[in-house]
Amino acid sequence: MLLSLISLNDDEITIVTDAVRQWCCERKLDIDSIEGRHAITVAVDLVQMNTDCDRLFAALSKQLDHQ
Repeated sequence: MLLSLISLNDDEITIVTDAVRQWCCERKLDIDSIEGRHAITVAVDLVQMNTDCDRLFAALSKQLDHQ
């Protein structure tokens, strides 16, 4: 899980973790759960694909809700 964060800069790591924490909180999931770890991977992929950081939570939710 943490290996996927290595390619990001400090600001991007903060954005990813904030979005994933919010996503997990709204779904009453632990960030260390399988779902939380998967959300981190998806969020990192979204950031690497240049998803607008202000829209990361929405993009993350949309992608994970369709899985």
